[in-house]
Amino acid sequence: MRNKRTLRGAALLAITFCCVSGAQLVFAGEEPAPRILVAGEGKVEIAPDMAVLNLSVMRQASTARAALAANSAAMAKVLDAMMALGIAKQDVQTSTFNIQPRYTNPARQTSGATEARKLVGYSVRNAVTVQVRDISRVGEVLDTSVTLGVNDGGGIEFTNNDPSAAITEARTTAMKKALSKAQTLAKAAGVRVGRVLEISEQHQSPRPMPMARVAMYDAAESVPIAAGTNSYKVTVNVTLAIKQQ
Repeated sequence: MRNKRTLRGAALLAITFCCVSGAQLVFAGEEPAPRILVAGEGKVEIAPDMAVLNLSVMRQASTARAALAANSAAMAKVLDAMMALGIAKQDVQTSTFNIQPRYTNPARQTSGATEARKLVGYSVRNAVTVQVRDISRVGEVLDTSVTLGVNDGGGIEFTNNDPSAAITEARTTAMKKALSKAQTLAKAAGVRVGRVLEISEQHQSPRPMPMARVAMYDAAESVPIAAGTNSYKVTVNVTLAIKQQ
């Protein structure tokens, strides 16, 4: 009796396996459902409401201690000036600090031999990131910084404290353009657009703008600054099903 039940169970299992395997083969052999892939781009330009500055102080001396002392004194004046200009403490942050030895670069002799490099001193570089929330004062901040010791280049980025509304608008525009394009293509092909199958997006924010070496600015005059506008771009890729007419 037990053997009969075992055989019956094995037979049912084999039938089930065959049915499932057959269904998988049919599914695997089916052509993928027709679909349409489109992309749309949305772009919104708004005026920046803040600037991020990178200010750097570099000092050189024959010893690391002397270079560090000179750099620290100059940077302390810069930081005090930032506070005096109304920059909040949380808006000023050290971004880079390094001490590097300085060597001679002897010329190669006619015989091809080169003298060994000699240690001639040290350089200390200290950089801070400053968020200026009143763009009208950016030139004043730069002018004051250079006057007090900033001398090793830097960078400036005009940005927005909260660009979420602009990004949402760009995203909505991009999606509308993508769907409109899908409708146009489907109509030209004599089909209809079905449900949305997949959506992806790429978001592009304004990039930092490099700033010329600040040592080149004339500290006697306020630095001219043009903030312009920020462009926030969103590209959406949409996959939709196609319905035959």
